[in-house]
Amino acid sequence: MASKNRGTERISEAPRVPLRVHPEGRSRMRLLNAIRDAAVAGYGARLVSLAVFGSYARGTDGPGSDIDLLAVVNQLPAQRWDRWAEWDKVEAEIPKRLNGAVPLPLAPIVTSPEAITAGSLILLDLTEDAILLHDPSGFLAGRLTRLRNRLHELGARRVWLDGDRWYWDLKPDYRPGEVFELWPE
Repeated sequence: MASKNRGTERISEAPRVPLRVHPEGRSRMRLLNAIRDAAVAGYGARLVSLAVFGSYARGTDGPGSDIDLLAVVNQLPAQRWDRWAEWDKVEAEIPKRLNGAVPLPLAPIVTSPEAITAGSLILLDLTEDAILLHDPSGFLAGRLTRLRNRLHELGARRVWLDGDRWYWDLKPDYRPGEVFELWPE
């Protein structure tokens, strides 16, 4: 895990340890388990993968933070509002599983396996920050591993500015006119 005074970090091939020690470890795990259990109950076998990422996963969240989630779901409704209606049912179950309110707002991205396979820029951050809550087939873990390896091949790095702000330098030795593929097949 990077320190608060981050600079430039190169992508490594070393396996990532998904859970970090945090002073509120048990309550955080209880919350993540409640989110996972509600999503599994709500989507059933359609739930391919569920991950938490961002500051909550890094353990750098603060009072103004939210909990970033990526839910990969088969057979999503075509209309965005119908997708949100499904998620709203999942989210309504979480406080019941906690016997109280969720301490931070949830910020879900609900998408399909096809969209993940096609490539999404949000996956860049997940290569470094994801905690997989549900991934029984290894779908998301596999996509993140392939992308992490490709980023390593390119010499990509996440450049931290301050606090929780960064950008990605995907190919530091890029030359104008050069074409490169980011999303491995």
